[in-house]
Amino acid sequence: MKKQHRSLATPYYLCEEELLEQNLKVLDYVQKESGAKIILALKGFAMWSTFDLVSRYLKGCTASGLYEARLAREEFCKWNPHAEVHTYSPAFKEDEIEEIARISDHIVFNSPNQLNRFVCKVKEINPKIEVSLRVNPEVSSSPVDIYNPCGLYSRLGTTVENFDENLLKELDGLNFHALCEQNVDALEEVLKSFDEKFSKYCKNLKYINFGGGHHITKKGYDLEKLIWIIKEFKKKYNDIEVYLEPGEAVGWETGYLVSTVLDTFKNGMDIAILDTSAEAHMPDTLAMPYRAEVRGAGKAGEKKYTYRLGGNTCLAGDIMGDYSFDKPLEVGDEMIFEDQIHYTFVKNTTFNGIKLPSLAIKRKNGTIELIKEFGYEDYRDRLS
Repeated sequence: MKKQHRSLATPYYLCEEELLEQNLKVLDYVQKESGAKIILALKGFAMWSTFDLVSRYLKGCTASGLYEARLAREEFCKWNPHAEVHTYSPAFKEDEIEEIARISDHIVFNSPNQLNRFVCKVKEINPKIEVSLRVNPEVSSSPVDIYNPCGLYSRLGTTVENFDENLLKELDGLNFHALCEQNVDALEEVLKSFDEKFSKYCKNLKYINFGGGHHITKKGYDLEKLIWIIKEFKKKYNDIEVYLEPGEAVGWETGYLVSTVLDTFKNGMDIAILDTSAEAHMPDTLAMPYRAEVRGAGKAGEKKYTYRLGGNTCLAGDIMGDYSFDKPLEVGDEMIFEDQIHYTFVKNTTFNGIKLPSLAIKRKNGTIELIKEFGYEDYRDRLS
């Protein structure tokens, strides 16, 4: 491992503009070949300093509530005035629904109760808004329960048993979201269930939203099969509009988290403490869980020197994992965690008062630009 030499103080996330554009071009290829519209799921990737680039390829954003909807309207639509803002929430609040209606092009209700409660008000505020209901196809091969929106007793979406045909007069579309980091075969299974349960309700609808979780930009994803499936679906339903809303596929392998070794010692094995945190800065490595790749490192025992990498908080389980290296680690060594641009800084916390990593972009000309640096005030101001 090399000594920290960059002018940027660690920890920081670095997004590579060139890699981001490569992903966007893949997504745009799917759009052009299939006729679908792809919108950015802000819950997975919300680096709005890149929206000038993202908005050249994607058709808008999908938001999970008021603040994400505002970000989409204010920071995405300023680059593309024709971009669409879709807003969904498991339950909208009375004191937010008016603003959401004003700034959204599409609103997605989670249940018949929510739709019946708010639809008249929403349409009165914004007569042009399109209304959708999230449905639950009750089929998913999501790898873990925490990310399975179609699991037993799910709170997300309306099952066919609870679908009210009287709602159809209010609906422009239906949404489902059943995938998590999955290939097109999983989508095929979900669509089969969707067809069986909900096809009879699609006759006069304008669009169907296939949700997110499509691992479109991952190596080996079957793009041509996805395009074929979308085209066949559109043909079956009289050229109905199809939306996809990936988040992870936008930020997939576009950058990394850079940290520094602060201390090394032994307790039955070699341990290194870093100036970052799995709990606060890489939450999905614990929630998913999965092992983040470290640049230049191997699995435990694969190389000569094995270390347990730990975060700089007091949580006992704040551990990135066991990694091996060609040389002993030293204080000041740089540690790079790969693929840490999606579902990371959108979930960051200031647990223990640990400093949030800075955000940086590597431009296509090779220059590195510091976009945002966080300080004590960011910790203080979220408390009271």
